Amino acid sequence: MLDSLKARFIVIGILIVLSIWSLWPRQVTIRLRGADGRMRDTTEQRVPIKQGLDLRGGMHLALEIDQSRGKVENPGDAIDRALKVIRTRIDEFGVAEPLVQKVGTSRIVVELPGVSDPARAKQIALRTAFLEFQMTDKNNLFRNALPAIDRALTAAGVTERTVGSAALGDTTAAAPARSAVEDILGGRAVADTAKAGTARADTLGNQLGQGPLTPLLFSGSMPGEYLVPEEKVVMVEAMLARSEAQRLMPRGFVTRWGAETMSRGARPFRALYVLEERPIITGEYLTDAKARLDPIYNQSTVDFQLTRRGGRFFERETAQHVGDNMAIVLDQQVQSQPPVIRSAISDRGQIELGRASLQEAQDLALVLKAGSLPAPLMIVEERSVGPTLGRDSINKGLLAGAVGIGLVILIMLGYYHFAGVLAVLALGLYVLLTFGGLAALGATLTLPGVAGFALSIGMAVDANVLIFERIREELAHGKSVRLAIDAGFRMAMNAIVDSNVSTILTAAFLFQFGTGPVKGFAVTLILGIIASMFTAIFVARTFFNLYVQRRPGLQTLSI
Repeated sequence: MLDSLKARFIVIGILIVLSIWSLWPRQVTIRLRGADGRMRDTTEQRVPIKQGLDLRGGMHLALEIDQSRGKVENPGDAIDRALKVIRTRIDEFGVAEPLVQKVGTSRIVVELPGVSDPARAKQIALRTAFLEFQMTDKNNLFRNALPAIDRALTAAGVTERTVGSAALGDTTAAAPARSAVEDILGGRAVADTAKAGTARADTLGNQLGQGPLTPLLFSGSMPGEYLVPEEKVVMVEAMLARSEAQRLMPRGFVTRWGAETMSRGARPFRALYVLEERPIITGEYLTDAKARLDPIYNQSTVDFQLTRRGGRFFERETAQHVGDNMAIVLDQQVQSQPPVIRSAISDRGQIELGRASLQEAQDLALVLKAGSLPAPLMIVEERSVGPTLGRDSINKGLLAGAVGIGLVILIMLGYYHFAGVLAVLALGLYVLLTFGGLAALGATLTLPGVAGFALSIGMAVDANVLIFERIREELAHGKSVRLAIDAGFRMAMNAIVDSNVSTILTAAFLFQFGTGPVKGFAVTLILGIIASMFTAIFVARTFFNLYVQRRPGLQTLSI
């Protein structure tokens, strides 16, 4: 069927039309986050070839599980779940054409082309966002255990001075990070703002007896709340972490720091809360979270919704704790003063963010909706590429490609004369087919991909060289032009197929096991090889057949 020139030109014409259609600039809708934190759809004209990180600029992150914070039982499963969470977060973040993929068995690679706020992107990707609702120590069991804890610390030789010097020398012991989530008001929950209060003038040490710990604690305004001077936070944290204190802690209770510093007079304090270790509910039941600006109090809030099952469970649990204080804990930090449960809470609620901006509320809603990470992650590799460097890479890549193509054209025309002209025409079609294939497949063009394209140009010419040399040999043996052309294409076919297929197999392994830039090289090389085989074997043969058919009495060939 394809032996006729008409059928051959129909096939070539269809591929040219499809390639031009794939490369034709079109309107692309991109979902991006505006300055006010809201997602908006913008439309722009764009050639549908995706540019990789090294060409467009942006951020590259390599993440692994941080086992220094505690051993993870199943790292493989944790990394798979973290991959889904991060992919959801990045999609909601609004970066155009991001890359989030697993590399090997323990690493996640995140590439964000064109990202304008790298610090914010890292925070969203790495934030654990583990949400818990925990009840406070309403019976003051920790307060009752303080004298015994003081005696145990004193017997172990612990003093404020020794702990303070050790804490100052330990660079890993730092005050908790300050987020801005403060309160929950919504459904039928009402915060008890009447208990705001101030720290008492006397420390607990004056009431319970002297010791290394109690002089650093002030009574709070509710059961289970203690205030610690900001400069003493590290010391108290170090004392509570000692085994002598942990053994005497009330069973089933944990300590958590408040997320924000509060002022009592001119002195800053940090709240320390004693909470029931078992949460009444966690963020795994959360289905939706939306940020908004409360027009009444002029503060950012996050409205959340639980699943039907989570709502029933939450309502049942809060009904049993009416009159008690419930702490909202995000990433092991208590978000402002725990409100009093006035009545049972169902499946809707609201997190108020005192001084936080609307963008911070948007980011919190994003990570809550995407879900919490199953394990903390750490950055093991970070790379940023500026847009200027990316543009420079494009210009140099285009220059290298133009120089390579120009030299190939000059050599082919100078060495093979008229046959070289036919090869150059086929080479022009090869360029169109390669880039059309990239656009049609939605593949990403990277700087190594440009190198793969240049390499495949050489392979395209290599196939022509094999064919032309066979034709010259057949002409030297006295065969006619038509027979020499037929023999040249037929006898060079095995060598062309063998060399190109072996290269495609190698590129396929690079694509399967490589990361972003290596994948870009492999994709471009594979498409280029396929296009070069088609143009060298099919298109060039069609041009030769057309030339011979138009000159039936041809006795020699300029080759």
